[in-house]
Amino acid sequence: MTTTTSSPTTTRHSEFAPVGDAPLLEVQDLYVDFHTDDGVAHAINGVSFQLQPGESLAILGESGSGKSVTAQAIMGILDVPPAKIPQGSVRYNGHDLLTMSEDQRRRTRGPEISMIFQDALSSLNPVFPVGWQIAEMFRQHRGMNKSDAYAQAVRLMERVQIPAARQRVKAYPHQFSGGMRQRIMIAMSIALDPAVLIADEPTTALDVTVQAQIMKLLEDLQEERQMGLILITHDLGVVADVADRIAVMYAGRLMETADVYELYRRPAHPYTKGLLDSIPRLDQKGQTLAAIGGLPPNLLRMPTGCPFHPRCRYAQDVCRQDLPELREVAPGRRTACHFAEEVYGA
Repeated sequence: MTTTTSSPTTTRHSEFAPVGDAPLLEVQDLYVDFHTDDGVAHAINGVSFQLQPGESLAILGESGSGKSVTAQAIMGILDVPPAKIPQGSVRYNGHDLLTMSEDQRRRTRGPEISMIFQDALSSLNPVFPVGWQIAEMFRQHRGMNKSDAYAQAVRLMERVQIPAARQRVKAYPHQFSGGMRQRIMIAMSIALDPAVLIADEPTTALDVTVQAQIMKLLEDLQEERQMGLILITHDLGVVADVADRIAVMYAGRLMETADVYELYRRPAHPYTKGLLDSIPRLDQKGQTLAAIGGLPPNLLRMPTGCPFHPRCRYAQDVCRQDLPELREVAPGRRTACHFAEEVYGA
């Protein structure tokens, strides 16, 4: 990774100082339910992971696996009701976000933990210029006057490589391409120099070339600011060069966590292997693309045993009856599969 420029913002001073040797972010035994007319949907079921300063963690899985709900729980932006967090903790520098007052939570959003949403067009306000929306972060959180806030907005637009930023600072979201709108969202998310940045499907609906540019931009920003970066995606190919670790989710559970290189080299869970096999490869030109058969489970009526067993070609009776725990099967690797060692030699 190459550092390009210094941060356009001033040095961060956090009111949430680290407690002891606590990790930057720690999610522990998190559960999230949604209460509906048809019953309780168990969206997140005991998710646990840590994030250190300067580390990149990719959370992967199909749509509906619980990736975005996990991010929303961390940010404190779930709609309550119907959402409810019956159990678990989310600690930032050792401070439990779930037990904070709403005023304290608001002070963490932006200055401490920030998020890039997957649909930039719907996330940006269509009736305000993009520069005004970026500058608002500085006016509200830093107490800057209009002139200084706009100057910061221009600097941030230049940092995320918006061409002719000084001329375009007063343009509206619809006047930008999809890739440029995503850069505006990134500028807003880093405006207050957060310690943790969550990027939820940051390359959705972008072509391959723009995807690569956005991922390189995030990589550079994470390196220069030493942010903890959480990348949420369904695409293993997007995060290969950016992530340090990968956590694979399915049906609201972690199926596997591992170092990125080790996971790509030797997946230890059938679901992870299925995701990797479904990536198009140049050496398989003309061959049928592999796919995971079946559909993810209904969160209102979860199957007994391993939630992946109805789609798993290795499933045996124990998989249909007993829920596998996420356990260490090799140094630095945890897998929730009864037969990880036998099937994949982890």
